Amino acid sequence: MGIIPIWGFQLIAAIFLAILFRLNKALVIIAANISVPPMIPLIIYLSYKVGGYWFNNGSSTIEYSKMISLRSIRNNFTQYLYGSVTLAVVAGVVFGLLTFTLLKLLKRKSIPAG
Repeated sequence: MGIIPIWGFQLIAAIFLAILFRLNKALVIIAANISVPPMIPLIIYLSYKVGGYWFNNGSSTIEYSKMISLRSIRNNFTQYLYGSVTLAVVAGVVFGLLTFTLLKLLKRKSIPAG
């Protein structure tokens, strides 16, 4: 939820989903805070690049310019939006499977009571 493009509402959405799916709320809050200021440029860049896979010939490259305008942002927003949702889903699946695997490997053998 920390990658999905609902800036400012990511934590609220994550807590709502934690309640809905009966997840550990403390762990969800920790994991949803991936979009801290030092990570935001990387998340935006990766989201934009991943979004380029949805647009075969229509994807544009990012060029640094002092002439950034609302029009240039509007032209690239769809690619960013597709990429951020895709990146969020892929990251969720990958890190979910990685966590599940690590928990299975590190699972302690339970001692029978009695």
